[in-house]
Amino acid sequence: MGRPKEFDEQEALMKALRLFWVHGYKATSIQDLVDGMRIGRGSLYGTFGGKRSLFMRALRHYDRDRADFFTDLSTSQPRQAVLTPFETVADRVLDEGSRDGCFLVNTALELSPHDPEVESVVADGFADTEGFFRTTIERGQAAEEISHAVDATSTAQTLHTLLLGMLVLVRSRPRSALLQSIVEQAGGLIPEPG
Repeated sequence: MGRPKEFDEQEALMKALRLFWVHGYKATSIQDLVDGMRIGRGSLYGTFGGKRSLFMRALRHYDRDRADFFTDLSTSQPRQAVLTPFETVADRVLDEGSRDGCFLVNTALELSPHDPEVESVVADGFADTEGFFRTTIERGQAAEEISHAVDATSTAQTLHTLLLGMLVLVRSRPRSALLQSIVEQAGGLIPEPG
């Protein structure tokens, strides 16, 4: 019979997620994980199966949290629901000084071209975000909150692209005027009727 775990598995996973998010997969060593998660190597391998499987578990956890964020927004007023992701990114950078961007986007840039499993998680996450924008625009049009002149599909693609660009920019150019301009551009893509 094995020894009982002397650490909180979920808490350790969150610490690993944070390390991968900030430093990337390749730059995060096993020693970084052991130190940051405050567990032994044996516990890391015994519980999480090693660096790669720990990373995939962290990525999937992050993607579920991201999906929950958008699900929660689906009950908000449609125009505000579309703008909230942009405002949230700007607020995190301007109010909290965060330059972390999005773990999914960071992973897309680092690993997606070379790893089919990662690419699948990222592609599904991106498709979900674009789908959120499309259905929210359609909901806004049905509620007469967003102009019917807006093409929901192409505008959702543009909004998603704008959000991805914003999430990349915050890593290197977190300037207030630029971020506010992106938020305004997003709002301009979903005008009210009339």
